[in-house]
Amino acid sequence: MFYIFKMKHNNILPVVLAGGKSKRFGEDKSQAKLRGKILIDYILREITNNFNEVLIVANNPINHLNSDKIIIIEDYKKNLGPLGGILSAMKWVKKNNKKYQWIASFPSDTPFFKMDNFNEFLKRVNEKESELFFMKSGEKRHNIFGLWSVHLVDQLEKDLEIGTRKVERWANDIGVNIINMSFEKRDPFFNINTKEDLKIAEKILDDQL
Repeated sequence: MFYIFKMKHNNILPVVLAGGKSKRFGEDKSQAKLRGKILIDYILREITNNFNEVLIVANNPINHLNSDKIIIIEDYKKNLGPLGGILSAMKWVKKNNKKYQWIASFPSDTPFFKMDNFNEFLKRVNEKESELFFMKSGEKRHNIFGLWSVHLVDQLEKDLEIGTRKVERWANDIGVNIINMSFEKRDPFFNINTKEDLKIAEKILDDQL
C-alpha cells in the first residue's frame, strides 16, 4: 500500500538561500530584474502566503517582497556554501525556540517553480523513511530543493567544522531520500546562473503570454 504522509506547513520553515557569490552572473543574481520583478521575489511570491514565516539567508542587504512574514539572517559563518545556509537556518530555529521540525530549502534563482510543485513533493514524503529529502526531475537531482529535519543540526555542524562543503556528498552520507518529479510541460527547476540564462527566462515568460 502506498503511504502518503501529510506533513503540515506549520511544521516547516521555508528558507530561501541567497548568500551565494553569483560569480558566473557577475553580480547578486537574486537582485536581477526579470520582466520588471526582482528575481528572488518569484519564489517568495509562491511560498510566503503558505507558511507562517519565511527565512532568507543573505550576507548582503537585498531588496525583496514586502511582507511581515519575511525574516533575513546572515550565514553564521561565511564561505560554507549552501550547507552553511541550511545550518544557519537550523541554528536560528533553535536559538529562537521555534517549533519547526523541518527546513524546506529553495534557491533564489528559479522563477518558474510553483507552490503546487512543492505540495506534490510533500505528498510523496514519508518522514519515517529519512531525515532528508531532495527533488529530482528527469535525470537531474536538485540538491537545493530539499526538506531537512532540524534534528540534523548537530551532525551538519560537526561535518562543516571538519571541512565538508559538497551538498550531494554530505546528503549521500546521511542517507537522502530522492523524490522523483515529472512534468508534462516545462521543467520548473530552470535556474539562472548567467546573464544568458536571464535572457532565456525572459523568452520563456514572453512565450507564456
